[in-house]
Amino acid sequence: MEEILTVKKISKKYEDVDVFSDLSLSVKKGEKVVIVGPSGCGKSTFLRCLNGLETIDEGEILIDGEKLRQDTKEIYHIREKLGMVFQSYDLFPHLSILQNIVLAPVRVQKRDKKEAEAEAMELLERVGLSSKKDNYPRQLSGGQKQRVAIVRALLMHPEILLLDEITAALDPEMVREVLEVVLLLAREGRTMLIVTHEMQFAKAVADRMIFLDEGRIVEEGSPEEFFTHPRTDRLKKFLKSFAYE
Repeated sequence: MEEILTVKKISKKYEDVDVFSDLSLSVKKGEKVVIVGPSGCGKSTFLRCLNGLETIDEGEILIDGEKLRQDTKEIYHIREKLGMVFQSYDLFPHLSILQNIVLAPVRVQKRDKKEAEAEAMELLERVGLSSKKDNYPRQLSGGQKQRVAIVRALLMHPEILLLDEITAALDPEMVREVLEVVLLLAREGRTMLIVTHEMQFAKAVADRMIFLDEGRIVEEGSPEEFFTHPRTDRLKKFLKSFAYE
């Protein structure tokens, strides 16, 4: 498989605090990479740096071999290749579900509104929400709003999907409905970087697991190796804090 994302020795600081330093990673097209680690280890900041929402202090990020230059208009072109879904949904409360979804494709990508709406309805149907197209975000459950956020990202036709703790704000009974959508997308061969604390989900979806701690990759490997035969004491201790099979 061809390499779609390359991260070369990137570093990020907040004042005098190192979020991560000399972090390198590559992702192949169609690969599902799951990043786990303790709170505050830099997982979410890493995803935000990939999407250009946070600047890096050193290193390079390349998408399809094209360098992410954060101080130029080119960042918008690169950012279109990355669909990001946050834990906070970020839906506009005054717009209907369908209006929320088609806003960016029509305004940013200049796509035909009817074509975008037709594709949006197909995606909403796939996630079981076509009947909610005229509803407003306040009328939806947390799980429904998160599925809408995923559809909104997909409608931009991203090459890589970034999922940042997308179930963290949900009640337990709503977690499964969102994770089922992500598993469906994984089976379609989409390239994904996923930050999560849901270990069972991580085992089910990942091609490769990465354990991030104190701004560095401590361990990585296949889900089987990662969960069954952790090599470092730090990962062993981390995994013991979760109940997984």
